[in-house]
Amino acid sequence: MSEQADNIIQNTSNLMKKAISHLENELIRIRAGKANPQMVDGIMVDYYGNPTPLNQVANITVTDARTLSLQPWEKPMIAPIERAIMQANLGVTPQNDGQVIRLFLPPLTEERRKELVKKVNAEGEQGKISVRSIRRDMIEQIKKLQKDGLSEDEGKQAEASIQGITDKHIALVDQHCKDKEKEIMTI
Repeated sequence: MSEQADNIIQNTSNLMKKAISHLENELIRIRAGKANPQMVDGIMVDYYGNPTPLNQVANITVTDARTLSLQPWEKPMIAPIERAIMQANLGVTPQNDGQVIRLFLPPLTEERRKELVKKVNAEGEQGKISVRSIRRDMIEQIKKLQKDGLSEDEGKQAEASIQGITDKHIALVDQHCKDKEKEIMTI
């Protein structure tokens, strides 16, 4: 196979791995009944006028299965951290004792679990769309190479390789979603 086709196949694999990595990050943020420091990733706090990630203004720890503790590095940051958590709409109310902010995660109801599973499946579908989009773009590049002189056999072989990589990554998306669903539905 030509070097250009090999590069396209390698690029396909790399891009699909990034799509899977993105899906994993999104699934981590969906809570499954257990406290997890990644739940607050992406929350931006107003740190003296600058939006700053929460993990850069406070120490985040899991004190027990349903409690997250946030220890601000500066006492005046308690109010902005609480505001940021409320705006993030995590479904929990921050409680502070003047030193530490605690997030008590309520047990999930059956209805809430089903909503979370729907959210997981929606994220999985987005992951599949990303993978298929990458496949489409890469196959178009192979077709352009065929117009520029790549033999038809090599083109078909490259397309088959891309399809194989796609199938593998779609199965990975399904597996991640199935695992997260099982985690959410386990009481």
